[in-house]
Amino acid sequence: MELIHRLVAPTPPFFQKVRNIGLLLTAIASAVFGLPVALPEFINDIAGGIAIAGTVMASIGQSAVKDE
Repeated sequence: MELIHRLVAPTPPFFQKVRNIGLLLTAIASAVFGLPVALPEFINDIAGGIAIAGTVMASIGQSAVKDE
């Protein structure tokens, strides 16, 4: 299956939830990075890890397809 067909194919409900949680985590991390105040270094490190995890979750959730 080609990548384009995989990305536009129907996604199972579980993986839709995984994708949405991943997008939420990425949005939260982006909001932390965009704050106009100086944050401690460990908070930026945690936000970076959350951003990576959210991106991976969203991409895996989107690439899963229903088996028909």
